[in-house]
Amino acid sequence: MSGSQKRVLILSSIVAGVVLALLIGIRTWMGYEAAAAMAHRGPMLVSVTTAPVRTMPWTKNIHAVANLVAVSGVELTPQLAGQITAIDFHSGEYVHRGQVLIEIDDSNVRAQLARDRAALTLAEINYRRALRLYKVNATSRSTLDTALANRNSARAVVANDEATLAKLRFQAPFSGWIGVRQVSLGQYLIPGATITSLNVWQPLRVEFTVPQNQVAKIRPGVPITVRVDAYPKHPFGGHIVAVSSRINPATRNLSVDAEIPNRHQWLRPGMFGEVTLEIGHPHPTLVVPSTALTYSTFGDYVYVIHQKKILGHLLPVAIATPVQVGSVRGSITPIRSGLKPGERVVTAGQIKLRSGMPVSIHGTQP
Repeated sequence: MSGSQKRVLILSSIVAGVVLALLIGIRTWMGYEAAAAMAHRGPMLVSVTTAPVRTMPWTKNIHAVANLVAVSGVELTPQLAGQITAIDFHSGEYVHRGQVLIEIDDSNVRAQLARDRAALTLAEINYRRALRLYKVNATSRSTLDTALANRNSARAVVANDEATLAKLRFQAPFSGWIGVRQVSLGQYLIPGATITSLNVWQPLRVEFTVPQNQVAKIRPGVPITVRVDAYPKHPFGGHIVAVSSRINPATRNLSVDAEIPNRHQWLRPGMFGEVTLEIGHPHPTLVVPSTALTYSTFGDYVYVIHQKKILGHLLPVAIATPVQVGSVRGSITPIRSGLKPGERVVTAGQIKLRSGMPVSIHGTQP
C-alpha cells in the first residue's frame, strides 16, 4: 500500500469516528431531553375504571336446569271413530270442564237408541204384568224372573247407547287452556287421533334434578327461584312440593318437583329455565364486579390499585393479584381469598394493563 493510500484510509477513519461520536452525542442528548420531559409531565397513564371490594350477605346456592310442566296437561283424542259434524271451540281459548269441544256424527247411534228405548218400554210393561200375575198366583216365579232379567237387559242396552252418544260429543275433561286445533270440520276421526291439547297453567310444575351430594339439603317447602330466557329480568318464586324416593342409579341425581305461580299467564308448559335454591343462612362474603376478573391458565387474578412513587410523582398503579373465586351470581363474583375489604379493583381497561403500570382512574363504580 502506497503512502497516499494510507493517508486516505487514516483520514476516512478519523471522519467516520467523528460522525459516530456526533451521532452518539445527539442520541444521548435526546435521551436526556426525553427523561427531563417525562420528569416534568409525569409518566404515560392508562385510563381505567375501578370498583371497591365490598362485603355483602351471601347464601350458598344450588343451580339446575328446570323444565316447566303443566299441573294437568293432556293431548285430547277421541275414543270412537266418526266424521266431525261440529267444532265448538277456538284455538288458544279457555274452556271449562264438561264443555263440548267437537261433535261426531251420531245419527246411527240415535236411531239405535230410539229402538232400544222402545224395547225397554216393552220390557217394563211385561215385567209389571208378570209381577201383577205373580201376586195373584196366576204365573210362575220363573216367568217373573225372566221378565225382570229382560227389563234389566233392556236398561243396560239403553245405557250403553247413551254412553256411546255422550262419547260422540267430545267434552273437556277439566278446565284449562286449549292449544292449536288439529282437526277440521268433516274430517273422519279415528281413535287416538289428536284433536288439540289442554293444559292448566296456574300454577306450573317445575321439574329438575340435583346431585346426590345435595340430598340432605333438599326437602319440601324449600324456596326456589326460576329464570327463563323470555323474561331474563323477572324471577319467578316458588317452593319444592315433592322429592323423589330414590336416586337415579344411571345419573346419581335426585328428581325434584316444585311449583311456581303463573297468575299473569306469562309462562307456558314445555319452557325450560334455570332454577336456584338458596341453601343455609347468609354469611358475610367479599364480592367484586364480575368484570374485574381476568382468567388465565395460571389462575384467576384482578388488578388492585396501589399508590407508588414514579419519577417523583405519587401515582396509582395496577398490581395483578391472584384470587380464588366462588360461583358467579349475576354481575357479581364472591372472592374466597386474595383481597381485603375496601381495596379498589380495575373493572374496565385491563386489556391495556401490565402489573405495575400507572393508571388514570376515569370512573368508579359504587
